[in-house]
Amino acid sequence: MEGNKNHIPAGQELVRMTGITKQFPGVKALEEVRFNLYSGEVLSLLGENGAGKSTLMKILSGVYQRDDGEIILFGEKIREWDANKAKDAGIAIIHQELNMCTHLSVAENIFLGREIVKKGRLDNGRMNEETKQILDKLNIDIDPAVQVGDLAVSKQQMVEIAKALSQNARVLIMDEPTSALTSKEIDELFKIIHQLKADGIGIVYISHRLEELQHIADRVIIMRDGKFIKEMPYDINRMDEIIANMVGHEIKEKFPRVNRKTGKKILEVKNLNAGRLVREINLELYEGEIVGIAGLMGAGRTETTRAIFGIDEKESGQIFIDGKEVKINSPIDAIRAGLVLAPEDRKKDGLCTGLSISDNIALPNLDMLSGGILGTVNRKKEKEIVDQSVSSLRIKLPNAQVAAGSLSGGNQQKVVVAKWLVRNSRVVIFDEPTRGIDVAAKVEIYNLMNQLKQSGIGVMFVSSEMPEVMGMSDRIIVMCDGRITGEFMIEDATQDKILTKATQFEKNK
Repeated sequence: MEGNKNHIPAGQELVRMTGITKQFPGVKALEEVRFNLYSGEVLSLLGENGAGKSTLMKILSGVYQRDDGEIILFGEKIREWDANKAKDAGIAIIHQELNMCTHLSVAENIFLGREIVKKGRLDNGRMNEETKQILDKLNIDIDPAVQVGDLAVSKQQMVEIAKALSQNARVLIMDEPTSALTSKEIDELFKIIHQLKADGIGIVYISHRLEELQHIADRVIIMRDGKFIKEMPYDINRMDEIIANMVGHEIKEKFPRVNRKTGKKILEVKNLNAGRLVREINLELYEGEIVGIAGLMGAGRTETTRAIFGIDEKESGQIFIDGKEVKINSPIDAIRAGLVLAPEDRKKDGLCTGLSISDNIALPNLDMLSGGILGTVNRKKEKEIVDQSVSSLRIKLPNAQVAAGSLSGGNQQKVVVAKWLVRNSRVVIFDEPTRGIDVAAKVEIYNLMNQLKQSGIGVMFVSSEMPEVMGMSDRIIVMCDGRITGEFMIEDATQDKILTKATQFEKNK
């Protein structure tokens, strides 16, 4: 890894895939797809959830076998192919869920499976030394001996990149690499991507955050419904064309905000404290209002919603709903008071993905659906509330008995909300409602928020995406270091004003 001995001249074709077809039981995942990648470029592979992007990359990296089609890698036609052969050939994939052994050191992770041995024992000194050389080349300041589990997610991701380069990767596939990173960490990642590009490595970049592409992308390939749609040089001025090709039609409004006169005050939080990141929080929410909570990662936004909802213990403070103080010491208390939370990780905390949509909607409402001595569930009533929820929120599904995990991200989010609206909830809080979902599904979520707003429900949402906060909020609350540092009506808000308040740290702590 010293010097430029692994430098690959830019512009060489590294990968060519043609006619790639893949069938799963009952589903044609890929149909006659073509794809190519050159050295020294960042290719953004774009498409909605279910477009076939991950399936195509799993075929390239040997995880799946193609049913038909041809792969030419570094000028040679590929026949028998698996993950080990792909890795040996120089293809590395960094998944959204990082694949690290957190109990091992950085060096042990990088040399896992090809450990350096001296006299029958691990040569940790040499592995640490070679790891440091790789990290130094990438300008990554990490101790090779530190345990990976002690590192931030961004640093773990950089260790994954270093591991790929230590194995002489020539093609690097990055799947949603910035989903858990702060703005500063994203900037660090982009610097590394530019360095890898300068070394002639071909990078496939998969992300739903289209605003990131202007910083790194050279070219885009767009897929839809398992098919190749278009290949084009990246141009920020053609973003509407890119989105239209992704979804199959033009999206006229990315942020379809609706106007509604706000009603009376629904929610008031006074002097709320809960740990270091929830300090003297005072906020209000009105009927038919959407309030966005902005701030950098670590500002205390999620922690504030958790404390309000009763997940985390409060040290002090009061919560009022419709002018009456309510004691919320647990999520059950919050739900009974008419306040509900759609959590950031909907699959882990918001849904039972293995259960049906019907079961997911019914589960938190069993007290309303059961009666009599035996407490049996009234199936007729259950079907009524499920049908009503599916209809009113326009949830797209074949039937209510399919597993919730089989739905798109946007429809999963609708199911999370549906189960609470059965109880006529007054306040709905979303934490990162559009994280990890595609551009068309985002619009579905925005329409859902508008629907709640128009019915007089108060909506509060946390988002790390500035365009989303400014596009959907009636009012914006800004947090920094566990405190509310600013508040703006949307007509007065600018990105500069929000960022100034989001970095207003206390000087003397």
